Amino acid sequence: MNWLQSREQRELMEQMRASRGRLYRVAFAWSHDAALADDLAQEALTRGLSRIDQLRESAKFMSWLFSILNRCWIDHLRAQRRDVDDESLTELPSDLPGPDIHAERQETVNRVRSAIAALPLGQRQVVTLVDLEGFSYAEVAEVLEIPIGTVMSRLCRARGSLRELLMEQVAAQPRLRSVK
Repeated sequence: MNWLQSREQRELMEQMRASRGRLYRVAFAWSHDAALADDLAQEALTRGLSRIDQLRESAKFMSWLFSILNRCWIDHLRAQRRDVDDESLTELPSDLPGPDIHAERQETVNRVRSAIAALPLGQRQVVTLVDLEGFSYAEVAEVLEIPIGTVMSRLCRARGSLRELLMEQVAAQPRLRSVK
């Protein structure tokens, strides 16, 4: 029995190490601050490691770990007493072949990030967990400790707002005309 528990715990700890990138991406989507996202991901992992014995069902490991990240985020917001909406977005490296393709892709990424940043916090959390990280509605409800209906309504509003914001950005973009 002890051998099985220790093997299961080793597997969970390996899953935890492998989850760092996902935790960071979600924390970055919520905070828009690379250093803060790194700190939040690290704090979630630290808390998770110290409380690994509290996990009841290993099948719910990811939602358990992301609920710890959510708690870390809430703790940070409470300490700051304000919503962090830092507009300084870091540039992501790209393996695309040419600078024009890279510039277009980066412009799209920046548009989506700024549109996500414009969403209210609750909508931002739900859309990043569902659409970017692939969590189910039930998992998001568990992570954020809200009813599943709230997840669905926030996601619907977030997607609608994103659509409008992105369409406005495209419409406001200056058009180039060809000169012969």
